Amino acid sequence: MKKLSIFIALFIGALSVKAQNIQLHYDMGEGRQYFTSTVEMFKLDKWGSTFFFIDMDYGANDFDGVSQAYWEVARSFKISKDCAFEPRVEYNGGFFALQDQVDKSKYSAAPINNAFLVGGQYTWASGDFSKIFTLSLNYKYIEDKNDASFQVTGVWNLNFFNKKFSMTGFADFWREDVTTFDDNGGMHDKKYVFMTEPQFWYNVNSNLALGSEIEMSTNFAAHDGFMVNPTVAVKWTF
Repeated sequence: MKKLSIFIALFIGALSVKAQNIQLHYDMGEGRQYFTSTVEMFKLDKWGSTFFFIDMDYGANDFDGVSQAYWEVARSFKISKDCAFEPRVEYNGGFFALQDQVDKSKYSAAPINNAFLVGGQYTWASGDFSKIFTLSLNYKYIEDKNDASFQVTGVWNLNFFNKKFSMTGFADFWREDVTTFDDNGGMHDKKYVFMTEPQFWYNVNSNLALGSEIEMSTNFAAHDGFMVNPTVAVKWTF
């Protein structure tokens, strides 16, 4: 009950943040069963667009409070009014709670390597903008890890049935030196990571949506091979 009270307080407090939307997910993946909040904003202006999201996990690995925080911020730059191609820059970073292997009650904060990306993106959109897809190709520098890497990202926002049903999400494929662990504890060195998070929403009204996110990844978060982690979620759009 104490953890649930913390989750509710954090969720209600986050509603005061002036962002485009805020989401609360309950992760149903094997061995996970924790909450994740997402604050997300996308804003167009005459020079291009700005996008960011902030993810916070609560209670992973029996940790009280924020067990992981991660954010991405990206900026694209408009070349001309009629050009669908835009140069872009992006930053990723955060931290996660690391459990002491001797005293399981103790934790410390471990950083998620800062990543800096620069590249370009191209956007396709339907005439009424109900269906949008953006593809980007980026040079990626991962601090203290990979000086010369790359990342390909696809982002989509699809609306159906007069915007009562929406499909949103992204897919990332990038080069990174990672160590993964299989179910038997074996260690493996991998060089490529894939991750996608399609979301499915029923829009109750213009503000409230109910739905799910399905995280699918390969060689992500030290897990060897493919894994699937679904959530149930609620979203409030400002």
